[in-house]
Amino acid sequence: MRYLSHFLLLALLFISSSFVRAADVVDHIVATVNGHVILQSDWDDAVRYEAFVEGRPLNRLTDQDRGKALDRLIDQELLREQSPTSDTAQPPADEVQQRVQEIQKQHDATDPASWQSALASYGLDQKQLETHVAHDISILRQVEARLRPAVQIAPQTIESYYRDTFLPQLRKAGAAVVPLAQVSGKIREILTEQKINELFASWLRSLRSESKISTAAPSSTPSSNPPAPTGGQGN
Repeated sequence: MRYLSHFLLLALLFISSSFVRAADVVDHIVATVNGHVILQSDWDDAVRYEAFVEGRPLNRLTDQDRGKALDRLIDQELLREQSPTSDTAQPPADEVQQRVQEIQKQHDATDPASWQSALASYGLDQKQLETHVAHDISILRQVEARLRPAVQIAPQTIESYYRDTFLPQLRKAGAAVVPLAQVSGKIREILTEQKINELFASWLRSLRSESKISTAAPSSTPSSNPPAPTGGQGN
């Protein structure tokens, strides 16, 4: 599966699925999307997962960071409403594990003990992480399946990018110039991803404008002391 560019990854790779965490406090509604409820626990879970993937300490997150996580949960629900069940099938287990291993490398957790410690510090366990990752991959596939077929990149556009952007970047880096024929495929993919980003942003704006969305001030926000993870531990 091709990786989308930074914008779409931010907009999607970090859209986490809605899980209700067992807690000793009463949960609260923080948003509704066309009648679908997003709970405080859903939001807390999304914030912790996104912070873990980004390698950001929980105690350094800002209200803006948390607000963006809630926005992505809202976007997730809007996308879910557009998706037939077949579009959100579980991705292959090896693809999920590959992404999990990439996250593990980011945390430099080379042994099981350090990895479990890193997960627990964010209130996560192996199973929860794998579920989040699988959901992210499914969303990416949904967006790709819908938008990529609509993208057509003309040869002239590839030539212009090569001349005006690609070659200047090579010269600035002091790298040897390569002919267009060798990099046309790479340039086509770059331009395709840029166009998908534009279409995706436009699609979300349209979905939001057509939907009934309300948000309420939460009673609390995710703290730097996450609750003990729930669910079974992975191997």
